[in-house]
Amino acid sequence: MASHQEKKQLDKRAKKGETVVPGGSGGRSFEAQQHLAEVMGLMFLNILFKGGAEEGIRARKKQLGTKGYQKMGR
Repeated sequence: MASHQEKKQLDKRAKKGETVVPGGSGGRSFEAQQHLAEVMGLMFLNILFKGGAEEGIRARKKQLGTKGYQKMGR
């Protein structure tokens, strides 16, 4: 869990357009990026249950990009 000071620093970076939360690209604040990452994770689970594991894995890899997907596996 990030401290208050860390959250402020991450929020400043997010406002400059940097992705500070994996899966949170596009969010203009730390909290927005956290929310986006959570929603994307829920979408991933929904795809897994409805469309099968292979389709869900491909969708998540596309969302995260190759490097992000590799980091997730570590």
